[in-house]
Amino acid sequence: MVELNGFAYSRLPTVGIGRERLYVNQLSQAELDELSNKRPTLTYGQAKQAPPSDFIPAHVAFDKKVLKFDAYFQEDVPISTEEHFRIRQVGIYYYLEDDSMSVMEPIVENSGIPQGKLIKRQRIPKNDRGDHYHWKDLNRGMNITIYGKTFRIVDCDPFTQVFLESQGIELNPPEKMIFDPYTELRKMPMRMYVTPSSFDQLKQFLTFDRQVLRFYAMWDDTENMFGENRPFLIHYYLADDTVEVRELHERNDGRDPFPVLIRRQRLPKSFVDKMKTFPRCVLEISNQEVLEWYTVKDFAVGKPITLLGRSFFIYDCDEFTRQFYHEKFGITDFQPVDVKKKAPEEVPQIIPPYNGYGFLEDSLQNCFSLLPQPPRKNFIKMLENDHKVLRYQVALESPNPEERKRRFILSYFLSTDMISIYEPPVRNSGIIGGKYLGKTKVPKPGSTTDNPVYYEPADLTIGATVEVFGHRFIISDADEYVLNYMESNAESFPATTLQSLRDHFASRRTAEQASAAGTGRQELEELVKQVQEQLKHHNYLSNSSMREAFLHHDKDGSGFLDKAEFFALCNRFNLPVSDALVNKVRRQRGQLVWSLAFS
Repeated sequence: MVELNGFAYSRLPTVGIGRERLYVNQLSQAELDELSNKRPTLTYGQAKQAPPSDFIPAHVAFDKKVLKFDAYFQEDVPISTEEHFRIRQVGIYYYLEDDSMSVMEPIVENSGIPQGKLIKRQRIPKNDRGDHYHWKDLNRGMNITIYGKTFRIVDCDPFTQVFLESQGIELNPPEKMIFDPYTELRKMPMRMYVTPSSFDQLKQFLTFDRQVLRFYAMWDDTENMFGENRPFLIHYYLADDTVEVRELHERNDGRDPFPVLIRRQRLPKSFVDKMKTFPRCVLEISNQEVLEWYTVKDFAVGKPITLLGRSFFIYDCDEFTRQFYHEKFGITDFQPVDVKKKAPEEVPQIIPPYNGYGFLEDSLQNCFSLLPQPPRKNFIKMLENDHKVLRYQVALESPNPEERKRRFILSYFLSTDMISIYEPPVRNSGIIGGKYLGKTKVPKPGSTTDNPVYYEPADLTIGATVEVFGHRFIISDADEYVLNYMESNAESFPATTLQSLRDHFASRRTAEQASAAGTGRQELEELVKQVQEQLKHHNYLSNSSMREAFLHHDKDGSGFLDKAEFFALCNRFNLPVSDALVNKVRRQRGQLVWSLAFS
C-alpha cells in the first residue's frame, strides 16, 4: 500500500524476483497499434469538418513585422599606420510583408565615417540565377554576402527568434559581437607616467574660495599702428590659480563695451621644448604641453608680465592684495607707479605767407582745416551798426599836380570795419570816375600778416594821411554825421580825433555864418523897404499903439524880436501885408528887425 495525499492505494509490482521486469497487466505492441488506428466514429459519431478560413494576403498578415539580425563586417584601412582594418556593426532588417531587406549602421558621433543607411530596402539577390534571399536562409552564426560585402550574423532579437522557431527552423547559438579594436583603444585612458601631486586642490578651494587678487595694469600697444596705452584689471583667483583680464572703460571712450579681454583660465608661463615646432594655431593647451603655469609669485607691482603674448605693466593693486602678499611673502613695498600720459609737446603751426588773394582771415582758414570754414563774424556788431557809414573827403597825394586835384569819397563801414573809395566823375577832367576801391579791410603801414592792424575810425582825423595799398590819401573833410556819431560815442574814440573834427566843423560854420550874414543884411533891407511901403500905403506907420507894443516886447532895446513874438504882434494889429511878403519874412533866419519897419 502506498499513501498519496493522505489516501492509500495499491500499486502493482513492476519487477519480479531478481529485479526482472514484469510485463503483467501491460498492453502489448500489437494492442497499442490497434488502439492507435481505432477511430472514435462509433462512439462519438462522424467528425464535422471546420469551415475553411478566410484568405489573408501576406502584406496584411505580415504588416509591420520585421526580422532583425545583429551583424558586422570588416573593412580594410590601407592608409592608416595605427589601424589596418575596421569593424563596423550593422543591423540587417528583413521585412516579411514583401521579403525585402535593408542594412543600417548605427550613427556614432564624431566617427568621421558616412553612416546610417548602407543598403536601402529592396529584395537582395542571392545568386546569379535570379534567386533572392528568404528568411529561411538567415540564421545566427552564418555569413551572408550582399553586393560584395560579407556580413557575419551574430544574433537576432527575441521576435525573430520566436518567429523562426515557430516555423521549425533550428537557430544556431548566438555569438559575441566583435568591436572595433582601434575605437576600443581610444576609449582606454592614456597611461600616465607623472607621479600625482600631494597638493590637495579641494583644500585650496575651501580655503581661498571667493578670494581674488586685483592688479591694475596698462597694456602699451603704441608700437603697432593705431595702438594706444589702455588700462586693464587683472584678477587672480586663489581658489584655482586662474587669471582673468578685464578692460576698464571710460566715459565716451568710443569703444564697444566688451568687458573681458582674457576669460578666466589658467595661463601658461612656458611650454615644453617640443612645442616650438608645433603650430600654435592648432595647439590644445594641456598639462602635457605646458612646462610651467603662472602662479601668485609671478605678479608684482612695478613689473611687466606677459599674458598670452600681451605685455601688461602692473602699476598698482588693491588693499586686500597688499595684505595677502605681506602675510604670505612678507612684501611691504607696494609703491604705485605713475602711468599718466604726459602732455605731448605742441608742434608750432607754421602759417605760409599771405599770397595777396582774398581777405587775410578768409585765406587763413585754408591752413586750419581740410574743408575751410568762413571766418566767424561779429553778428551783434553787424546788427548794431547796420547801415552806419562814416564818409570822408580825401585827396590823392601825388607829385603830379593833376593827380592832386582829384577828390575822392572814403566810406568807412562800421558794421564790418571795411573801407571803400569812390571818385565822383568830373566833366571834361579826362578821368573816368566811379569805384576806385571796393569794400575791403585796409591794413596800416608796417603791419604784418601774422599780426595785421587795420584802420579804425579813430585813425581817420582831419589832415591825416591814409595809405591804401601803396596810394596815399589826405583827409580834407568829413560828413557832419561823423561828428555826431563820435560825439554820441565819445568814450570809444580818442579826444584828439574828436577835437580835430570839432575844430574843423567850427571853422566851417563860422565861415558859413559870415557869408550868410553879408548876403542876409541886403535882403533884409530890401524886405523892410517893401514892408514900409505897404504900411505907408495903408497909413499904419503913424499908429503909436502898435509902436508901443513892439517897444514893450523889445525889452533889451536891440530892435530885434523873435519870429514868434513878431508874427503874434502882426496878427494882433492886422497888418495889411501881402502873403508873398509874409512868406519872405518867415524864411528869414534868426531874429527880425522891427525897428527898421517903423523908422
